[in-house]
This record gives sequence, C-alpha cells and structure tokens, in this order.
Amino acid sequence: MSKRTKPTFDPEMIEFEEALLRSLDQSMRGEGRVNTSQQIAARRGRPVGSVKAKPKVPTTIRFDQDVLDALKASGRGWQTRVNEAVRDWLARQSKTN
Repeated sequence: MSKRTKPTFDPEMIEFEEALLRSLDQSMRGEGRVNTSQQIAARRGRPVGSVKAKPKVPTTIRFDQDVLDALKASGRGWQTRVNEAVRDWLARQSKTN
C-alpha cells in the first residue's frame, strides 16, 4: 500500500484565490466600481489631440554611406533635422523660381 503525501499549497495561488474571493465579496456588497458607457468610451483609443493634422509619412530614401554616418553621428532627431533641411531647401527653391 502506498503512502499518501501531504498536499503542498502554492503561496502565490493561495494569495490569488484570496484576492479573488475578496473582490467577489466586495462586488456582492455593491462596493465594486461601476462605470457608465460614457466613462468607458472616454478612455478608449488615443487621447484627444494626439493625432496631428498632417502626419508624417514613412518613405525610403538612399544616402551615401558617409552622409548617413554623419547624420546619425549628429545624435537623436537626425531624421527630423533632415526633414527641416529639405523643407528649407524647398522654400529657397520656390523663391528662386
């Protein structure tokens, strides 16, 4: 006849079950948080004003290796600086034409 071993209890599982029972008990007493449909809808998606009117568009452009190395060596924001340089160049071109 084999001996039965005493069951071991996982402390993490016990803690989870106790928390679950506490939350069920709170909801039964009406202490649970109730959200209206307006509150739920207000939290969905991106925050208001987080989308620009003219978002940037991803594209592919080819640079010589030395030019790209120099741009990247200039630090964070090098793509923004390239965008500003091209914008300035376009503004100067429109003035000369």
